[in-house]
Amino acid sequence: MRLGVLISGRGSNLQALIQACADPGYPAEIALVISNRADAAGLARAAAARVPAVSVPHRSRGEFAATAGAQLRAAGVELVCLAGFMRLLDTGFVEAWRDRMINIHPSLLPAFPGLHAQRQALAAGVRFAGCTVHFVRPETDCGPIIAQAVVPVHPADDESRLAARILVVEHRLYPLAVRLIAEGRTRIIGGKVEIDGWQALDFAALNPSRPDPLVGPRG
Repeated sequence: MRLGVLISGRGSNLQALIQACADPGYPAEIALVISNRADAAGLARAAAARVPAVSVPHRSRGEFAATAGAQLRAAGVELVCLAGFMRLLDTGFVEAWRDRMINIHPSLLPAFPGLHAQRQALAAGVRFAGCTVHFVRPETDCGPIIAQAVVPVHPADDESRLAARILVVEHRLYPLAVRLIAEGRTRIIGGKVEIDGWQALDFAALNPSRPDPLVGPRG
């Protein structure tokens, strides 16, 4: 399956996909990388991997949609992967790639959509956070969920520490989700994604895991 990857910055999830696609047994290849910023570090990652890449300025949603859409079609892209793409997309562009465009977001959607998801999670006091890969819909961070990964929130976490912990599992989850799609194992039924051969982990996690035996009751 030919992938088009849209980025805005450092491209760490792009790098995870580049590394996955380097495996001859992986069922996808990156046909084109598009950045809305000419100075995005991810463009250097693409160049280092000899992956075709272009910069398309985002002067307006409609102009970007027309230019990027033409580039993706010319490259024979079958699946668009948003990987840290930080601009809102034209509704027509989203609908043109309906069920053929996915995004990764650093929260367990539908919780904490939008910007600063890790900050939102910490402010809410949740004990677990994570990331989600989903098919894209016009609404921000909405669409059928393909896969999720979970990490614990630690007592000393700040936004940067939690973001770094989530990023580690993002780099594992995105290639997995792309593999499932490229192998034809996903289908959307009733607004939900069904996966052929899905094996769920049978586990329960507690956070905090147990009270510290050295700390007595307070009060």
